[in-house]
Formats: sequence, structure tokens, C-alpha cells
Amino acid sequence: MIFKPQTFHGEAPAVEQQYPTEAALEEAAAAALAVTEGVDAAELKVKVTGGEVFLMGSVTRREEIDRAVETLLAVNGVEKVSVNVQCDSPL
Repeated sequence: MIFKPQTFHGEAPAVEQQYPTEAALEEAAAAALAVTEGVDAAELKVKVTGGEVFLMGSVTRREEIDRAVETLLAVNGVEKVSVNVQCDSPL
């Protein structure tokens, strides 16, 4: 049995576009971090539960954490960001 993704005239159903799934939100959050200037996302991971994004990993500068949080809050569907990131450089 083959299951095809739901589409309506080639577009995703409106409900999924308004309320992205956790997987879609996680993908969007990770993609946003990957292209954010001033953030080295190589050691960062995101996990989504509901509208909350959990940011984990390590960065070299404190400013990267602040910039990452700003970026994640700008992603459509993200309501809250919880941070568990280690900063490798001293204050």
C-alpha cells in the first residue's frame, strides 16, 4: 500500500500551513539557524514540543546564543525558546 502526501491542487492542506507539525517546525528552526549570520550552528541542535523550541549544544561566544534565540523566535509557529547551550569562551 502506498500513502501519498495530502495535497490540494498541489499545495499542502491549509491546516498544516497555519499550524506546522513539530517536525516541520523543527526543520524550519534548524534551517533558520544554519543561515543566520553570526551564529555557528554546527554544534547546535533543536527539538520542538508544541510551539516551544529547545536549543541545545555549544557555541564559542555568548552573542551567538542571543542571536540564535532572536532567530528562533522569528520562525513562524515558535512561541517560546528554552536554552541549554554551553558557551566555550569565558565572559
